[in-house]
Amino acid sequence: MELKDIDLNLLNIFNELLRRRSVSAVARALDLSQPAVSNALNRLRTLLGDELFLRTSRGMDPTPFAEMLAEPIAFALSTIHSTINQRASFDPASSQRNFTVAMTDIGEIYFLPVLIDTLAKVAPDVTLSTVRNNAINLRDEMEAGRVDLAIGLLPDLKTGFFQRRLFDQQYVCMFRKGHPFGEEGISLDTFSSAEHVVIVSAGTGHGKVDELIEQAHIQRKIKLRVPHFVAVGHILQASDMIAVVPERFAERTAKPFGLTYVPCPVPLPKISINILWHAKNHREPGNQWLRTLIFDTFSD
Repeated sequence: MELKDIDLNLLNIFNELLRRRSVSAVARALDLSQPAVSNALNRLRTLLGDELFLRTSRGMDPTPFAEMLAEPIAFALSTIHSTINQRASFDPASSQRNFTVAMTDIGEIYFLPVLIDTLAKVAPDVTLSTVRNNAINLRDEMEAGRVDLAIGLLPDLKTGFFQRRLFDQQYVCMFRKGHPFGEEGISLDTFSSAEHVVIVSAGTGHGKVDELIEQAHIQRKIKLRVPHFVAVGHILQASDMIAVVPERFAERTAKPFGLTYVPCPVPLPKISINILWHAKNHREPGNQWLRTLIFDTFSD
């Protein structure tokens, strides 16, 4: 006999008959009619080739074969019931899980110092790994479960993903303290006449900034192009160049490198920074915990 030949409901009725020894009591317990219970018992008798239960003055007594089946069937039904009803849990205080989060270098500079400090307090054995949003096939990696969360401006992650906005930010002009421009602000003329370090940052939302400046027909003296933000603080600290950067990056970078920042004279749209996760992890407890922690820590 194959499992496909047995209706699980028949085994459930068998188990209840073992407990209650009464067709009418089983019918009430399972919200069935007595004929339905009797019919199920007859089907099971035919399948197993045994009477299973005999009507006596004490009720429905199991046959020796039924008694032999009693324990393994009860165990199997209990296992199935607990499995389909279990809810996995996540205890940050004791977990040793490693989470992988996709973010840009700006994200690492802005989020990681605070996030690592927070984890040390609430989840001391949880570890993080980061990957670049644009260095991998992010959609495939998140769908496969190799990347748990992504943070940034990621308009391509739509179907099959959830997202939650952390904050909006604007772009500012950043330069060293004591710069000839001072800290009162920069006009379009001084913006055009200054020497610029431009962050190419291909594959990120920041790349749109340079396109918008060019579309506004604003000329710049581009002295240096770099592929990422990591060196920008060092470069501005040691020169009179300026850079157009996201405000949250400027917040983290200004004090350590002796820099300052002012509103950008070119009208640029604000950008939304979101936290994203794949639908397959929507109810996964560890993923839920980490994204809630990030949201509570960094959202406006």
